[in-house]
Amino acid sequence: MDKNDIRVAIVRMEGTNCEDETYVSFKNLGTKPEYVHLKLLENRKVNLDDYHILVFPGGFSGGDYVRAGAIFASRMKGTVSRDLFNFIESGRAIVGICNGFQVLIELGFLPGTETLWSEKPQAALAPNISNRFECRWIYVKKENTSCKLLNSMDEEIVALPIAHAEGRVVLENKILDEMIENKQIAFRYVDKNGNYAGYPWNPNGSIYNIAGMCNSMGNVLGLMPHPERAFFRYQHPEYLRNGGDDPGRRIFKSIVNYIEKKF
Repeated sequence: MDKNDIRVAIVRMEGTNCEDETYVSFKNLGTKPEYVHLKLLENRKVNLDDYHILVFPGGFSGGDYVRAGAIFASRMKGTVSRDLFNFIESGRAIVGICNGFQVLIELGFLPGTETLWSEKPQAALAPNISNRFECRWIYVKKENTSCKLLNSMDEEIVALPIAHAEGRVVLENKILDEMIENKQIAFRYVDKNGNYAGYPWNPNGSIYNIAGMCNSMGNVLGLMPHPERAFFRYQHPEYLRNGGDDPGRRIFKSIVNYIEKKF
């Protein structure tokens, strides 16, 4: 498939606020991104089968009341959970960034170690161990992962921005062991030298330093850092010093490459 034919649905509702950066990122890669409000999905005004990539962007959907991402996920469970399951089963891509990652956890599509969908969440994104909102640049390592959406990206250490109050991955040891065996862990927090370390390098205290994960099928990706805020080199904090870096572009490009090859 030519990337110019790839349609991207950026799903939003009241409280999401990173859809514009996400739209610009996919647009710059030559795809056809579109904003799709949750109400259009609920009322069956939009057909998910028309899209190849589905993105849940960052923000504070539903004001983060109850739990971050809980309201967004609850509304989708009641209307389009079967459509989402079919979307995943078809091999197309779903990406959740920050609040979007929280939504995918609440929906039961991640971690997805044994089944593509779990009626009850298998994990949680709990409040940061610092008990405060963490908004800064951190380092993550792209792991040797089974995530098909990252096949075009090298195993490397990159700097990415974070902005969240509830990003601490919490799950049972049994599920963690399955994720490690399945190579479902996509990104892990590290220090500037690439060593796995605790706070502040691990900004939220996530178990096993998990910053991003995929499902067992490899086509659903959730991550807490914001690649859409690191798409252009001039967004990097060292842009004026050494030209910066654009790891966000590499992440989005790898997602697009997966669809190009798959379809």
